[in-house]
Amino acid sequence: MQVVVCIKQILDPEMPRSAFKIDSEKKRVVPPQGIPPVISPFDENALEAALRIKDEHKAKVIALSMGNRLSRPLLTKALAAGADELILLEDTVFEYLDSFASASVLAAAIRKIGVADIVFTGRQAADWDSGITGCAIAEELGLPCVTIARKVEVNRGQMRIERVIADGFEIVQAPLPCVITVDSDLGGLRHVTLQDLSSARKKPLQVWKAGDLNMSPPPPRCELLDLYVPKRETVCEVINGKTPEEAAARLADRLREEGFL
Repeated sequence: MQVVVCIKQILDPEMPRSAFKIDSEKKRVVPPQGIPPVISPFDENALEAALRIKDEHKAKVIALSMGNRLSRPLLTKALAAGADELILLEDTVFEYLDSFASASVLAAAIRKIGVADIVFTGRQAADWDSGITGCAIAEELGLPCVTIARKVEVNRGQMRIERVIADGFEIVQAPLPCVITVDSDLGGLRHVTLQDLSSARKKPLQVWKAGDLNMSPPPPRCELLDLYVPKRETVCEVINGKTPEEAAARLADRLREEGFL
């Protein structure tokens, strides 16, 4: 069995608000100085799902990441956690793609890999939160897709999946091969030790360009109209009075004027 898990490098969503800057002309986020990127948290959940399948069924796990100027030390964490191989789709044309174009590139890479019994992605990336790419990969590959999984098992050539719904969870089955998007309810990525990081350096790491996939990303289907940091304005009005009773009466009058009473 061979499992492919897609992981995305993103800006740290826990960075200080003061470090978040936008180039309004280009409509892009400016990478902050001194704050390293991270793997999208839901993608770490997806990687953990793939590793649990490996633990139980001795599957081969291939981690796949796409972008430009990818951080080797960061993405090698997937190998340290237990993935058998890491493939970086790294090219200038792979930068700033929308969800649909990203899915097309990732699907092309999965076809090049050849065999993928299960494709895992996070339920959504923690930068744009679109939640589209996993389903779009399934559409590109012509595979069934199950979203927001919190538990996955392989049983007699089928997937048994618990997926999160509004009032709990439901259990569904899907044939192999299939695509599964993973929720945080599945659990966090296992702990990585220094020895794991050292061992990861000996595992295969490949870099594929657009030419290796014999494709160019398709044009975007989404148009970004504007990107900005919302302005937060706080107005504080102090209600005074000669006595507490007078201040309370003035406050009540003010609240009536604003329609709160």
